[in-house]
Amino acid sequence: MKKIITYGTFDLFHIGHYNILKRAKEQGDYLVVGVTGENYDIGRGKLNVHDSLATRIENVEKTGFADEIIVEEYLGQKIGDIVKYDIDAFVIGDDWRGKFDHLSRYCDMIYLERTKGISSTQIREEKFNQYDIGIICDFADDNQIVKEAKLVNGFEAKNIYCDNPEELNLFQKKYSLPNVFDDYNELIDASDIIYIRCSIEKRFNFIKRALKLGKHVIYDPPATFKTYELEKLMKLAKEKNLILMENIKMVHIYVFNQLLWMTQGGLIGDILSFNCSISKNDETRSNLFYDLSSLTILPMLKIMGQNYEKADFQVKKDGDNIEFASMNFVYPNGRAIINVGNEIRVDNQLEIIGTEGTIRMKGDWWRSKSFELHTPGSKDVQLYNTNFEGNGFKYLIREMSRMLSNNRIDSRSIFEDESFNIVKILEQVKKAEN
Repeated sequence: MKKIITYGTFDLFHIGHYNILKRAKEQGDYLVVGVTGENYDIGRGKLNVHDSLATRIENVEKTGFADEIIVEEYLGQKIGDIVKYDIDAFVIGDDWRGKFDHLSRYCDMIYLERTKGISSTQIREEKFNQYDIGIICDFADDNQIVKEAKLVNGFEAKNIYCDNPEELNLFQKKYSLPNVFDDYNELIDASDIIYIRCSIEKRFNFIKRALKLGKHVIYDPPATFKTYELEKLMKLAKEKNLILMENIKMVHIYVFNQLLWMTQGGLIGDILSFNCSISKNDETRSNLFYDLSSLTILPMLKIMGQNYEKADFQVKKDGDNIEFASMNFVYPNGRAIINVGNEIRVDNQLEIIGTEGTIRMKGDWWRSKSFELHTPGSKDVQLYNTNFEGNGFKYLIREMSRMLSNNRIDSRSIFEDESFNIVKILEQVKKAEN
């Protein structure tokens, strides 16, 4: 019996998928079809998959060509599958010619011509809404939104506004967006979503204006140093049925959600200590300290909770600049310490100590692909990881895409009370600074 194997995502199942399965079946007696798993797709940056895994498997099954359906869950699985299922030939579309030639040591390679004039990408472009993103910034750095937005179906950063002509020219030289505006209202008119990446002092008014004119907003947090102003923005977004989303990308990354599951689900016992440090020196960005602080406060609130009993802040300044700050929070059964360095360097790390284990994330933990779990009485260290490229912005945009598709404006990744408490804490730090 000649066994054949083929793989695919099979999203938005169409005649091209049907044809390649039919022709793959004709190559032998028994056809194994591998359908890509959701986590595998996410890990390799394929975020525009519309149908669920169950739907995609069902559509393959309905053709009647597959004798066996398996799920492709990780990079490199194909070799193991070929050996496990005693495969004689690997069938794939000819657009992949040359990419899998190394598998010829294990089985025959058969490349089939794709059905012309049809693809899942084409169907997505025709079927789903397109969203143009407008960027407002003070400096020539896009935070990778131009590149990463294109990886999510229906999204593209097309428009740029900057009130500094020199920085606007530098930005355009780097990214070459289709539309450049010297008037903020014109940028708003041309955009469906506004990404606000400017100094904190300007953010509130820019966000407010965009919401008033009916645009969804992504912003670098904090939106303001004043809790009552944030409440106004939240209220306005609800009244207009618009999304108001912080650009804290780590909450949309798979490995961070694994960490939350372990800490919130009690898998490392009762949390005794949360220690977090972050530093970066960038003289081109004003108020960088407060941008960094937002990244550290959110995981503390998610892991330790929001009912801390006491907070104190130590701030070291050089003129108007905060060089370093330490934030200490006392909880009923634990303590949290956050250190943020601007010009003074601290080692980037996140450590969570529980009664039954310790979690550590080293280096740039806010965009980490992995964390370590240390358990008492064991010398072994468990490593939890995931694959992703870029800085994670595409995962935030994917979340926004889901919210828009489901007509939902409230994020389930960052809750309103968490956003409010971030600003509340920074408001207290601001007072300590002065």
